[in-house]
Amino acid sequence: MRALPAALVVACLALPSLVHASALRCDNKLVSEGASKTDALAKCGEPVSKESKTEYVSRKVKAKTPTEEDSTEVTASTTVEEWTYNFGPHRLMQVAIFRDGRLVDVRSGSYGY
Repeated sequence: MRALPAALVVACLALPSLVHASALRCDNKLVSEGASKTDALAKCGEPVSKESKTEYVSRKVKAKTPTEEDSTEVTASTTVEEWTYNFGPHRLMQVAIFRDGRLVDVRSGSYGY
């Protein structure tokens, strides 16, 4: 009967570790979500590759006047860069994703070389 409360405590303690936080670890330095590309370069050095693309996002904006409601479509562009870091054959490569110059995500790739 005491095993159930103990299991609940362990499960509750494990929940914070399930939260996804994007960060790039380079040796003992950490580049956190929201960091600039300059910060990543200073802490991790040059990546082995950089890929850049421009994305266009359209959305409707409603404008309301006392007599009528109108909507227009607004298109905005954003620059997305993917930087790949190779930390050697015993670690997974890391792909840092920057949107408009800020770190938004980090994904693991295959083992390095």
